[in-house]
Amino acid sequence: MSLKKILIVEDDKDLILGMSIRLKSNGYSVVTAMDGLSVISTARKETPDLILLDIGLPAGDGFVVLERLRTNTMLMSIPVIVISARDKNGNSERSLKAGARAYFQKPVDNETLLTAIRTTLDELQ
Repeated sequence: MSLKKILIVEDDKDLILGMSIRLKSNGYSVVTAMDGLSVISTARKETPDLILLDIGLPAGDGFVVLERLRTNTMLMSIPVIVISARDKNGNSERSLKAGARAYFQKPVDNETLLTAIRTTLDELQ
C-alpha cells in the first residue's frame, strides 16, 4: 500500500516544517506549495490525496485556489481542509460553501487535525 500524499499549501516555512514532520511521523507523504499561484501546477504534478490549504497566501488567496480546484476536472475530487489564521466568522462558512471538507483556525490542535485528515481520507475509500 502506498502512502497517502498530502499537499500542504502554506506560506509560513516554520508551519510547513512542523506539519510535515507531524504528517510524515503519522505515515503520510508530504509535498508543499507556498503561494496561490503554484498550487494548481503542484497538485496536477503530484496528484495528492488531500490538500491542507491556508487562506492567507501570496499570489492568490485560498478562496481563489478553492475555486480553481473545484472547476478543474482533474483536481475537483481532491478533498481540501482549510487551516487559517483569519477570523473564523464568515471564513469558515465561506470555505465550506466553496467545497472545503473542514475549516480549522490556527493554531490548530495536531490530534484534531490528524483525526480530520484520517476521517476525510477514509470517506474516499
